[in-house]
Amino acid sequence: MSIETLKFKTDDGLGQRARIGLIVLQSDQTVEHEFAKLVSADGVAIYHARIPNDVNVSPDTLRRMEEELPRTAALLPASFDFDAIGYACTSGATMIGELRVDEMIRHEHKHAKTSNPITACKAALNALDVNRIALVTPYAPEVTIEMQENLKQAGFAINAVASFDESDDFTVARIASTSILEAVLRIGARDDCDAVFISCTSLRAVEIINEAEKQLGKPVIASNQVLAWHLMQLAQLDTKTQGVGTLFNR
Repeated sequence: MSIETLKFKTDDGLGQRARIGLIVLQSDQTVEHEFAKLVSADGVAIYHARIPNDVNVSPDTLRRMEEELPRTAALLPASFDFDAIGYACTSGATMIGELRVDEMIRHEHKHAKTSNPITACKAALNALDVNRIALVTPYAPEVTIEMQENLKQAGFAINAVASFDESDDFTVARIASTSILEAVLRIGARDDCDAVFISCTSLRAVEIINEAEKQLGKPVIASNQVLAWHLMQLAQLDTKTQGVGTLFNR
């Protein structure tokens, strides 16, 4: 039997408006699920690569990801011509250094703009014009303190800090959203805090942001939310979306 050779035409493929790359921790159970809610514009394609990491979160294990970042970034094909690429680890970017993360990603993707949740957090706080914040993390104290200092050095007043004090990333992803909401309402009620930042891409925070803002009457932002928003900004996309917080309503 002969096989007929079919003619075909090509187009621009997926991501005609923007292509976004995302470097996700091997142990992360949350970020891809939440990005599907946050970035849903027509013509936008998101591609993921998983980076090896230790499920136990500590300054040392986070810094060790620096060795894997170039190899993982290279798994996102340069031929896709990404508009923006994000490293989806708030604590990892804090420990490795935001500029170093940018440098390693752009070594493989010279024309892509980059972000990570701690850089995106700062951009979001500036966009919201707030300075005094409460910080909620799942991390052990030594990781939380480093993040607090990073934000302080950027000029933000961290007037309240609370943590679930959990180092196992698998367990962090299983922290109930109701517990996250309770934590945000408790720490965010302070008069000397004008916004709350929920740090960690594993925490399931997006679904409680609207309710938290409604009860507190102030902006609430979270790692996956700010990273999605910032990557969309960098890719010159419209970020106005209902149901995912004040940041996306601007």
